[in-house]
Amino acid sequence: MKISTEIGSIALHIGEERAVELVAKAGFDAWDFSMFQMCEKKNGILVPTNHPTAQDDYLTLARKLKQIGLDNGIVCNQGHAPFPSSPKSSYYLKRAIECVAEAGGNICIVHPMNNGTPEENAEMYFELLPFAKEHNVRIATENMWNWKPFHKHSCFAACATPESFNAHLDEVNDDYFVACLDIGHAEMKGSDTTAVEMIKALGNRLKALHIHDNDKLHDSHQLPFSMNIDFVAIVNALKEINYDGYFTLEASSYLDNFTKEKIESGVNDLYNSAKKLSAMFEEE
Repeated sequence: MKISTEIGSIALHIGEERAVELVAKAGFDAWDFSMFQMCEKKNGILVPTNHPTAQDDYLTLARKLKQIGLDNGIVCNQGHAPFPSSPKSSYYLKRAIECVAEAGGNICIVHPMNNGTPEENAEMYFELLPFAKEHNVRIATENMWNWKPFHKHSCFAACATPESFNAHLDEVNDDYFVACLDIGHAEMKGSDTTAVEMIKALGNRLKALHIHDNDKLHDSHQLPFSMNIDFVAIVNALKEINYDGYFTLEASSYLDNFTKEKIESGVNDLYNSAKKLSAMFEEE
C-alpha cells in the first residue's frame, strides 16, 4: 500500500519546497498538497492571505513542488482545499483544484458545509464539478463534526454518519465525486459511528483517507498508534472493501512542538507510523 502525508504542518516550519524534499527523504511515496494557508476566514467567508497560492502566479508554486517531488522520486497524490467551504468561496476552491492538477494530483478534498443538507452541499459541488472535470481532478467530500460545549463532545455535521455520507454521494451522483474518510473524525465521541462502520458503508466509493489518532473525544490530529484509535480493526475493514487508494496521514498537530532543527526527525516518525499501517494492510 502506498503512503503519503500532508505537507502543511511541515511547511509551517521549513516551507513547502523543503517539506516535499523531507517527505521524499523519509521514504513516503507521495505528498498531499494542503492549501489551508491560501485563505483565512473573515466574516464567515474565505479571503486571501499573502501565501504564494493566493497570489496571481499561484500555479508557480504547484509546478515547482511537482518538479521537486519528481526529482526526489515521489508524486502528489491529492490535495486539500482551504476551508470552511461555501458557495461564496468557489473562486478559491477552484484555485485549489487547479493547483492539485498542476502538481500532478487527481483528488482534491473539499469540505462540505458543516450544517448543510445533502441538497445544499450538492449545489456547491455542482458548481465545482465542471471545472474539476476540465482538470481531471476528482472532488472528495469528507465527514465533518460540530462541537457542543455543554455536552463536551462532538455532535452531528455533514457526512458524519454513514447515512449522511452516502446521502451526499447519492445527491451528487457523479464519478468525479468521491469519499475521503477522516479516521479521527469518525472516531470522536458524538459522531454516532466508527471508522470501521464508515468504511464498510462507503465501500468502493472510498477513494482517499485522512489518517490520524485521537483520544476519541477531541480532534487531536496526532501520530497513529500514539493515542486511542484501534487501527488494527480499521486496516482490516479497509482490506475487506479492497481499498486501493493511498494511506495518507493528516497528523497535522504532531509537529507543533518540534523545532525547525528537529523537524526531519518528526517527519521520520510520520513515515514509520504510515509504514506500519501499510505493512498491516499487506499482511496475509
